[in-house]
Amino acid sequence: MENEKKGIGKGELIALIVSSCIGTGIFGITSDVAAAAAPGSALLAWIFVGIGFLMLVLSLNNLSEKRPDLTAGIFSYAGAGFGPMGEFISGWSYWLSAWLGNIAFATMLMSSIGTFFPTFKGGQNLPSIIVAIVFCWLLTILVNNGVESASFVNMIGTICKVLPLVIFIVIMVVCFKAGMFTADFWGRVANNASKGTTTGSVWSQMQGTLMTLIWVFIGVEGASVMAHRAKSRSAAQQASIIAFVTLVVIYVLISILPYGALTRAQLASMGQPAIGHVLQATVGTWGSILINVGLIISTIVSWLSWTMLPAETTMLVAEDKAMPKVWGKVNSKNAPTASLMITAVLQTIFLFSLLFTDKAYEFAYSLCSAAILFSYLFVGLYQMKYSSEHKEWGQFTIGLLSAAFMFACMFLAGWQEVLLVSISFIPGFIIYYLACRENDHKMSAAEKWVMVLILVLSVVAIWLVANGTITVG
Repeated sequence: MENEKKGIGKGELIALIVSSCIGTGIFGITSDVAAAAAPGSALLAWIFVGIGFLMLVLSLNNLSEKRPDLTAGIFSYAGAGFGPMGEFISGWSYWLSAWLGNIAFATMLMSSIGTFFPTFKGGQNLPSIIVAIVFCWLLTILVNNGVESASFVNMIGTICKVLPLVIFIVIMVVCFKAGMFTADFWGRVANNASKGTTTGSVWSQMQGTLMTLIWVFIGVEGASVMAHRAKSRSAAQQASIIAFVTLVVIYVLISILPYGALTRAQLASMGQPAIGHVLQATVGTWGSILINVGLIISTIVSWLSWTMLPAETTMLVAEDKAMPKVWGKVNSKNAPTASLMITAVLQTIFLFSLLFTDKAYEFAYSLCSAAILFSYLFVGLYQMKYSSEHKEWGQFTIGLLSAAFMFACMFLAGWQEVLLVSISFIPGFIIYYLACRENDHKMSAAEKWVMVLILVLSVVAIWLVANGTITVG
């Protein structure tokens, strides 16, 4: 019987999903949301993003149930629906997002260390970048030697991550003043603009928050990935919904409650990690120390796990013959050495580039969010395709709403970042071409047209960067 199958229980699965989703993003979200939106607009943005990601979770639940044979990551849905080119685009974007997320980890980690050692203050000066590069290569070498985050290490990371957040929420509830919260509920006070916040329509404020809110939801696809380890598929589906609702509640409380403790202008001007600075302003130094110690430990643990993720991605895509075999070749410790080393080199180069941007953390996570939208988009599109073939129109609607949400985020908030991500496909398509030659796959006319379209977008992106329309960082 399915219910008697050994595996992860519903409660354990909920904890696992929540833990894997909560990363550095939640520690910095307060100031980023406040800079873009007043509390009313921020709440509406959460509703919009929450519904969009709920559609993604429901699509993943449905596809994991209907296509249990597709176990090679969420990009396998792109392969099933749209062939090797679809899988490559999805996998390449997921890989790009994963290691760009590590850049955000690096800047947040060094900024936290800067609380105790002023040399690293801000997290993006030369000493910070050098130490971050050392961390990057140390973790790469550990993973290459077969060291993955053991369960007890993950447990430590989870406690250090969740406990400070719970304390933060409690303190914000105690400090909450309704009058301050409602003072400029819709962000119409014009003089806010001179204090690091933006004014404008409710919709424009919502747009300004989208990439930030997407960033904290990256990892929600882990629910479907873990489904095969659950005691039953129904337990996995229930866990994914409960975990998703739990995450939304935590995220909303962390980002919205501070509006009742400090002014929007004060919140927007906070450095990273923002919630550490919020506690510094409300309860004193001990609050900042608590947040930063928890953040340092949890970031290192998360970074270890996420060092393996990009390499795992390319390994699975290579197994499906959408990338050259070398990207999936493993050593005696079962670690994909070539992929790990290529990723580490790219992270090193990118870390040095952060010397030339004022907002390194925000720039890294915006690119990370834009890249993963491609992978999420393919999930919605395949959900639509599969459901239409089987005349499941309710599921088709869910896929349609998921895909529409990803398109909306791409065009409304992240079009500049999406164009920047398209530049990565210039070397990407060379790699795909080599995979086609290696596996005797003749590219179809449709694949060639897709390639041409994306390359045109990448040329446009380079031109817009050159003339200053798109600012890097």
